[in-house]
Amino acid sequence: MAQDQTQRKVPHWSPKVLDYDVAGVVFAVEPDAPSSKLYHAVDERIVGRKPASLSFADAAALPLTSITAWEALFHRLGVPTSSAGAATTSTKKNASVLILNGAGGVGSIAIQLAKQLTDLTVIATASRPESEAWVKDLGADHVVNHRGDIVSQLSALGFPQVDYILVFTDLPPHFDTIIEVIKPQGKICAIASFQDNLPFQKLFAKSVTFVWELMFTRAVFNTEDIIEQHRLLNQVSALVDAKRLRTTVGKTFGTINAANLKLAHAALEARTVVGKVVLSGF
Repeated sequence: MAQDQTQRKVPHWSPKVLDYDVAGVVFAVEPDAPSSKLYHAVDERIVGRKPASLSFADAAALPLTSITAWEALFHRLGVPTSSAGAATTSTKKNASVLILNGAGGVGSIAIQLAKQLTDLTVIATASRPESEAWVKDLGADHVVNHRGDIVSQLSALGFPQVDYILVFTDLPPHFDTIIEVIKPQGKICAIASFQDNLPFQKLFAKSVTFVWELMFTRAVFNTEDIIEQHRLLNQVSALVDAKRLRTTVGKTFGTINAANLKLAHAALEARTVVGKVVLSGF
């Protein structure tokens, strides 16, 4: 079972079934319930095959973040890939993507997807030596410190503006920077809602596309294309087994119990974790 930032954003006072990210075994399928599995009912269209090369703990770190990163990069921003997983000729030449919060759970898989399946130059943000080393090891071409002046750092790297921006952190603190560094006709995708009133009209002059990504949208609204989540999870699984992607587990907290859950959430709330935190077994 993997813990994620989404669990700490809204307190739940009523009983709750944990968790969003899991890896397990299908023991039986009821004849009259082809889309449900014994012990934990789940729609087969939103689950995928576990990578054979990973432990259950390492596999549990992947589903939520993989869906979010894949949908953001390929379904929302529209960065193209071929059916074989190679970048197509329609990918912009010398195109670049800025990933805010590159060392987080979603950023950690997005870096790998962008490097493995596209020709994008990947620029990720990180603020500590360990998180900088983490994103470089995942394949980021360049790293900038989001606690510093992102604009000047990008310019120093030769990227005064970028084609795509993936906002895997709170948008308001970075909004002015994003406006400045996005290219005309560029695309931005954000995954975190907010209460602030932001001046989105500033995007108008550059004809910038702004889109949201929420991995629950397809499941909650039972969209016609919900099966895409099953398909992309199987693609991620195949990429992991082919050694093209790796698990994003940053730290494990032992067995699943109240004490370890508190420790895991405390680590998430401190915002110093790289990758995902995982608990396994009872």
